Amino acid sequence: MNIKMQIPMSSPDITEAERQAVAEVLQTPILSMGARIGDFETAIQSYVGTKHAIGVSSGTAGLHLCVRAAGIEQGDMVITTPFSFVASSNVILFEQAIPVFVDIDPISGNIDPQLVNQAVQDLHMGEAAQKRWLPRRGAENAKQLKALLPVDVFGQPANFDPLVKIASKNGLIIIEDSCEALGAEYKGKKAGTLGNYGVFAFYPNKQMTTGEGAIIITEDDNAADYMRALRNQGRAPGDTWLQHTHLGYNYRLDEMRAALGAVQVTRLDSLIDNRAKVADWYNERLRTIPGVEIPSIAPTTTRMSWFVYVIRFVKGIDRNSVAQKLIDYGVPARPYFLPIHLQPYMVSQFGYQPGDFPVTEDLGERSLALPFSSIMTEDQVDYVYHSVNKVINSM
Repeated sequence: MNIKMQIPMSSPDITEAERQAVAEVLQTPILSMGARIGDFETAIQSYVGTKHAIGVSSGTAGLHLCVRAAGIEQGDMVITTPFSFVASSNVILFEQAIPVFVDIDPISGNIDPQLVNQAVQDLHMGEAAQKRWLPRRGAENAKQLKALLPVDVFGQPANFDPLVKIASKNGLIIIEDSCEALGAEYKGKKAGTLGNYGVFAFYPNKQMTTGEGAIIITEDDNAADYMRALRNQGRAPGDTWLQHTHLGYNYRLDEMRAALGAVQVTRLDSLIDNRAKVADWYNERLRTIPGVEIPSIAPTTTRMSWFVYVIRFVKGIDRNSVAQKLIDYGVPARPYFLPIHLQPYMVSQFGYQPGDFPVTEDLGERSLALPFSSIMTEDQVDYVYHSVNKVINSM
């Protein structure tokens, strides 16, 4: 470690084939809602084995359309996790519905099905039992529980068998936020296909990228038609150019991103395998550092699709101090995640306080994402390892 490196936090894996595909689009007059979107959607359908795929402009847009398709309205309740990127809760708030947070499994970081089951029972009972799960304020006019919105955190599917059983028994829709888990498998089943609707996202740090963009998948014909209309300003099949059946959005995925995505899908398994190799390099090295906990993979996860590489520190090691000192070595690192319920706007609207979701808060305080991508080299991993080791030993 005599030579200081500058390690990028993440890097997309782009080849000449992707560049050529985008260049070909730029030589055509159709840059929006053309053949490339259809090609990309078909490629995703084939990869995950689902009936419908709907390309949209972002993971947030995709989740929002799923919320609309599920019929979630003002005052309706949706059970979800506070340990996620804020979009998974924001899309519920967009419809003036109420996110009902349930704490997480301390090993995987995914929503705890046993707590979900208890929450569903209590919310159906109402009154005193319901208060255990509702925020201190902002839910006075809560109506009915409509859906579950689990998140496949860091590329590992949530524990879906009990969630599906709970949803089926109680007539709930499942919206699977699989924005971080394309290619992952739960008991041999593809992530994203485990609920009524699933969403994959393609931000530059994801397993594959379109720059910005996402795809919704579903088996539901009516929901698919509705979401296709909503993404294009509410224009339904049969509408003319300026006719709009629904109140919709500009959530379209453009042709350039679709062309890029269609090529990336052909390389997806190798991209995921490369990320697994980088994760293995990290695991081999970091497990030797006292005070550092490497990621755990649940027995139900039959294929991990590594999105980020997140370590945890034992209590007594200041995560923020470690992150700050790593900057001196040219190693960026990020807290992952900051609990949603403690975000300023959530505290303001709902009155959440520290201690409300202790497992989420514990992981939020101890977790740190290290540089990670499919094109990271073993030398770079080695450098990050030595940097972390030196920082820990100096504290």
